[in-house]
Amino acid sequence: MQSSAVTFSPSLPLLKPRRPHTSSFSSGCNSIRLSSSSSSNSRDLGDLNNVGLPSSWPRRSWTLSSSPFSSSKLRPWTGVPSLASDSDASHFKVQATAVPDSSGEAASAGGSLMKTLELGLLFGLWYLFNIYFNIYNKQVLKVYPFPVTVTAVQFAVGTVLVLLMWGLNLYKRPKISGAQLAAILPLAFVHTLGNLFTNMSLGKVAVSFTHTIKAMEPFFSVVLSAMFLGETPTPWVVASLLPIVGGVALASATEASFNWAGFWSAMASNVTNQSRNVLSKKVMVKKEDSIDNITLFSIITVMSFFLLSPVAIFMEGVKFTPAYLQSAGLNMNQLYIRSLLAALCFHAYQQVSYMILQRVSPVTHSVGNCVKRVVVIVSSVIFFQTPVSPINSLGTGIALAGVFLYSRVKRIKAKPKTA
Repeated sequence: MQSSAVTFSPSLPLLKPRRPHTSSFSSGCNSIRLSSSSSSNSRDLGDLNNVGLPSSWPRRSWTLSSSPFSSSKLRPWTGVPSLASDSDASHFKVQATAVPDSSGEAASAGGSLMKTLELGLLFGLWYLFNIYFNIYNKQVLKVYPFPVTVTAVQFAVGTVLVLLMWGLNLYKRPKISGAQLAAILPLAFVHTLGNLFTNMSLGKVAVSFTHTIKAMEPFFSVVLSAMFLGETPTPWVVASLLPIVGGVALASATEASFNWAGFWSAMASNVTNQSRNVLSKKVMVKKEDSIDNITLFSIITVMSFFLLSPVAIFMEGVKFTPAYLQSAGLNMNQLYIRSLLAALCFHAYQQVSYMILQRVSPVTHSVGNCVKRVVVIVSSVIFFQTPVSPINSLGTGIALAGVFLYSRVKRIKAKPKTA
């Protein structure tokens, strides 16, 4: 017992700093005991049974050190690093099994961050394309007062982009049946009228006033849904429409560029655009082989071009040739470039809008559309130096606040349905 105590006592002070590995060291000592006992079993099993436990300690210490001198203090530690390394290895293995979880969490966090950044980029592009569309479109309509031709050109550029998108396999080319085309035709018709009336309004009044009137879209959505879909609005929805109507009325009464042609064109645009939404719910909602929004918009764009082009030639004639523009004293290159940019921005912001709609809820998209209208109004007032009175600003603000309130009320109403 003394010899064993002498052999292990120098190692005890050295083991105190390694207390985190105490369990590992004890397990290591147990393994040493088992190995030494097994070796003694191999040498003389009968002696081990006949000799008591204390007599086995010198033999155990002899297996750890071959001499009682300096090597006896060093040899027992030749096994300690291996024990510590085994402990570290096992500890490392435990950490290694936890690394995929942390890396998975980091990957999921990085993926959610990338999705958020992507969504923010889409919203920014949606607003930016809409701003430039209204600016370039207004500049064209101020010097070229042919809204039917301008609208047809926008649909023509959109048609070329759609055909390129399908031809280059940038987006899957749909397989549309005759029954589907017949169902989409009414949507294309009201879509054509909605964009035509918007351009007619932009040609007559300020951009800010047109978009203030178009803030009444929720009002017509509620009315048409109640008439054709049987959706009865709640009192909260009706209450949210009051500031919209009141704000538009206040802004119209104090609008410097007000005229009835621009006012009723914007109102007609509201009616036709919301009729398109109601028709899409009524006609397309029960189709088993339904198509996505981007494909539907692309088909509608192509159909609108073929619907409006003959009407534009019939109503306004061929007044987009270089000879006519030069005879009218217009800057031909500037008009062509601005018309092309307006058409590209028109199709781009529509496509991005549907891309956002595929990623967020309709209520979130509606709130984003409300913010977009504010951004467009403010940017157009700044760019065109539109005179705005304080009462006019108040009316516009009340109308837009009503649109935001309407979006919130629709969101609150949607919760009991999902519960």
